[in-house]
Amino acid sequence: MQIKEIEVKDVMTRSNLPVSDFSVNPYVGCSHACKYCYASFMKRFTNHPEPWGEFIDVKYWPEIKNPQKYAGKEAFFGSVTDCYQPCEAKYGRTRALLEQLKGSGISISIATKSDLVLRDLDLIKTFPNARVSFSINTLDEDFRKEMDRGVSIERRLEAMRQFYEAGVNTTCFISPIFPGITDVKAIIERAKNQCNLVWLENLNLRGDYRVRILDWIHEKHPELDGLYHEIYSRKSRSYWNSLDEEIREYTRQEGMPYLRDDDGHRSAFGEPPVVVNYFYHEEVKKSAKKSK
Repeated sequence: MQIKEIEVKDVMTRSNLPVSDFSVNPYVGCSHACKYCYASFMKRFTNHPEPWGEFIDVKYWPEIKNPQKYAGKEAFFGSVTDCYQPCEAKYGRTRALLEQLKGSGISISIATKSDLVLRDLDLIKTFPNARVSFSINTLDEDFRKEMDRGVSIERRLEAMRQFYEAGVNTTCFISPIFPGITDVKAIIERAKNQCNLVWLENLNLRGDYRVRILDWIHEKHPELDGLYHEIYSRKSRSYWNSLDEEIREYTRQEGMPYLRDDDGHRSAFGEPPVVVNYFYHEEVKKSAKKSK
């Protein structure tokens, strides 16, 4: 792993995401090295010859002198990196930023595959409407190990439970859903008593990881070649439409609200989570941009 410390002018980047005003990424690169990582496009903007997942730039920025200017805004931590990847234990850049923003009135949303986020639970609790999202797209550790270098699924679920029981809004982010592999209902069943929200996102294949994933499917699951060809070459939506109906019926039976877009609604603690379908998130992004 190649690690380099760099100086940047600012770590608070204006966001075009519909869910936040600012994107926060205290690192460039990510040692989790997920095979399906959409953020691998960031390599184009670095001078790193190493493959994605084999380098990290640690950011240092000028201390935020007037954090109150962010009051009423929302920051999303981890749009193109995992802020709690292993190097955070040594460098603490995510915690440093949280400490600078504490008391400012900004809302924060954190996405991670790591239970290192538990270290900052007491600090995260001080932010209004704080939310922590844990990425879980399988309960099968063998498949998880094939796809990423993050901590085990059980460790993620345990961290989710602790945040939920501490009164912090938690999200089980079932992403990406691998057709024919990810058991969505099983994951919801496992997480439903320890999260306020479940997000569902389909596997998108684009960029340099498209071939990598399709080759892996052919090698490990050749019986799924036809399904993946139908979805990713012929652009058929039939699989996602069918899964949509299946999850809609399941959530109806379980008394869970089921939405096609996140309207900001969260279940109260102790109630079944709200389930949000992002299978068609390209359309969601377009509509969000139009409404801005």
